[in-house]
Amino acid sequence: MHTARRSWLLGLALGVGALAVGSLSGCGFELRKAPHYAFSSLYSNLPENAPIGSKLRRSLEISNVEVIRDVRQIERAQVIFEQLQEIREKIVVGRTATGAIREYQLRLRYRFRLRTLQGIELIPDTEIALVRDINFNETGALSAESQENLLYRDMEIDLVAQLQRRLAAVQQL
Repeated sequence: MHTARRSWLLGLALGVGALAVGSLSGCGFELRKAPHYAFSSLYSNLPENAPIGSKLRRSLEISNVEVIRDVRQIERAQVIFEQLQEIREKIVVGRTATGAIREYQLRLRYRFRLRTLQGIELIPDTEIALVRDINFNETGALSAESQENLLYRDMEIDLVAQLQRRLAAVQQL
């Protein structure tokens, strides 16, 4: 009797699992694929050692886009990606009754544009703003600093993903 119940529960679980998989495939759910770009080469003025620049370069190169960094070879590029501004801010947004800092807001503002060699703007001057909140406690100041660094890294990854989507949205040069 115990094995019959176990078999029934196993059959029920398999049926529910098959139903869940079937409903996901029917709704159009699909894992995100690597983006496809309308260009195969891009010149970038991103600083060599900048975290955002290296992450973006890697993601573009994975998608078979040649990233040109030498301004003397700019004529080989189909498009020019210009970083106009990157600002990191740490703003106090909450204090205790005694005036001690309780909460910060980390902000990353990034401005860029994309144009052809002939100067045709494909993506005009655009700003992406990312915000993360961080609670602060004086007793955990060292851990708050490492948490802040992790949040900035998370924002960089999010920013690169948004840049990829915007670059992939360019249909024609």
